[in-house]
Amino acid sequence: MFPLILPMHGLGGGADLPIPALFAIAGGTAALALSFVVLLLAWRTPRFSTAGGERAVPSGLAAFLDSPGWTMSIRALGMTFFCFMLWPALFGPDLLNNPTFGVVYVWLWVGIVPASLLFGRFYRAVSPARTIHLILAKVAGRPPGEGIRRYPAHLGYWPAAIGLFAFVWLELVSPQATYLGSVRAWFACYLAAMLLGGSIFGERWLERADPFEVYSTLLAHLSPWGRNDESDLVWISPLRHLARVPGEAGLVATVAVLLASTAYDSWRESVTWIRFVQSSGIDPAVLGTAGLLTAVTVVGVVFMAASMATGVDESVDRWQIPRQLAHSIVPIVVGYMVAHYLSFFVQVGSQTLIQISDPIGTGANLFGTGGWEVNYWFSQHATLLATTKVVSIVTGHVLGVIAAHDRALEILPRRHQVAGQLPLLIAMVLYTYMGLYLLFGA
Repeated sequence: MFPLILPMHGLGGGADLPIPALFAIAGGTAALALSFVVLLLAWRTPRFSTAGGERAVPSGLAAFLDSPGWTMSIRALGMTFFCFMLWPALFGPDLLNNPTFGVVYVWLWVGIVPASLLFGRFYRAVSPARTIHLILAKVAGRPPGEGIRRYPAHLGYWPAAIGLFAFVWLELVSPQATYLGSVRAWFACYLAAMLLGGSIFGERWLERADPFEVYSTLLAHLSPWGRNDESDLVWISPLRHLARVPGEAGLVATVAVLLASTAYDSWRESVTWIRFVQSSGIDPAVLGTAGLLTAVTVVGVVFMAASMATGVDESVDRWQIPRQLAHSIVPIVVGYMVAHYLSFFVQVGSQTLIQISDPIGTGANLFGTGGWEVNYWFSQHATLLATTKVVSIVTGHVLGVIAAHDRALEILPRRHQVAGQLPLLIAMVLYTYMGLYLLFGA
């Protein structure tokens, strides 16, 4: 069954991309370098750290979106869908036509990207873990934000980074990825960890430890929906919003997992990697685990080394610089996700919509989608698909350079604001080159 799931992951090989790979890679790296030069000349003071730049959402709309009725309705929809998916997850056939796999690997993991970019903190609003935590807190007669202990600051995003790595390992490495037992076990552990941690540390645990909520919230910082200091709903520039990502412990590890896992997903489909796995005689799961760990380590170490390779004053802690700049990786993550999973999301996502009408394989058509056809529109428009892939990676890196440049102007001494950014620019050029290389070479 494992080989059958391979086509579900990724977009296929570089052979269907009509843009010459050399031109795309050269153009992408040139665009990144040129944007950096323009920023040095035209962008000499930090803009995103200053107050303001927000527009109040019309009072009527804000009141509606913040109303208890709307909040509870969205949470009820999320919980209803979760309970519905327990049906095929527990009683459906252990086959690939079970919609559980598509919901988990496509609708959740990939769909969280457009949902968070369009609607803000999407997963936080529908999270079944958060809903159950709220119910348990109400039963216990205590505020959901309170726990037995205060969440340790040194933990930061580290629990989320570990959870994200565990999920991508299940999806990309585990030979049991397409067996219901493994998916059930993973999410049982996930819910247990979230509810136990929530009972100890309160809602702060969910904000920093829930891998899907942290993932969604990071992406939501690129959405136009935000909150001001008084927690009022506002419209805000996505890059200004991105600058508000808290630079806490574990943030570099979190974005490294997100970026490296997508890169590894491309690399594992390459002919070079497949031949190596087949000829090595080593368990593919062991090689896959080593490959995924190596990818995450390389991305994280390169970013940290590039961020710290600058002169600083005594007032600046060099070890704090990477976490202060790590938010600049979020647009790159979005670019990689769009480039690698666009047609995958449309094709397998539409297939899941068909399958969900027959959740346990009895021939039912509960939602009337059973007779629909899989959407292959992007695969039938190869030039548009290829262009979209390249543009998404380059755009993500350019936005990342802008975010990093603005933060560097804020935290670096003036005499190091130019030379101090060069190592980070080199790192991002390397990310661009590798991203486009993997895109065309997978």
